[in-house]
Amino acid sequence: MSSEVTAVADILAAARGVFPAPDGSTTILPQPNARDAGVLSFTAHSVVFLNEDPEWIRAELAVASTDPLVASMTPPFLAALAARTGRYVNTIDLLTVADALPGDPGIGLREIDDPEHPRVARALKYRDEVRVWAADGGVLILGRGVAGRMEAAIEVEEGARHRGLGRALATAARMLTPDPVVWAQQSPGNARSVRVFQAAGYRPVGAEALLVAR
Repeated sequence: MSSEVTAVADILAAARGVFPAPDGSTTILPQPNARDAGVLSFTAHSVVFLNEDPEWIRAELAVASTDPLVASMTPPFLAALAARTGRYVNTIDLLTVADALPGDPGIGLREIDDPEHPRVARALKYRDEVRVWAADGGVLILGRGVAGRMEAAIEVEEGARHRGLGRALATAARMLTPDPVVWAQQSPGNARSVRVFQAAGYRPVGAEALLVAR
């Protein structure tokens, strides 16, 4: 099933299996807010959300690659966006989503209610409504990112790895999200993180490259 993308918030329909038409095209949209800008890539369809001239964006896509299926995620195109905007791209992430779950995480999470805490302060640069929980050996972060979607991120200390804590934290996010679904991004090269989130029930829906303000 496919659906026309008319606003960045339409990406949330991917959680229900509703994707842009796989026709090899690129949709260009305005940013949902001043903070969030970037590129989304689905099966045979890309979405660029950026407050820039659409004609310039399409010209850069044509220069970046002769293959429209990959042009939006090529280094030349992302570098052109970064140079044009003065922003930078952290990485190209795998974008995943999971349905909310009932129940209690049961792993002794302790919420950190301190805006000066390093993990809280860092999360607030990328998300709104941030909440952070600590567990023995790990941290779970929830907050609203692109288009208001609820996003999860986890960290596991080196000494606490290989014990199932990462999977438990990723699963806990599904129990703590106030929304019907929770999203998470993983760098494809971080195979351990990809495996953890997929083991916790997160399914891949696309790729994402965010343009981060300096």
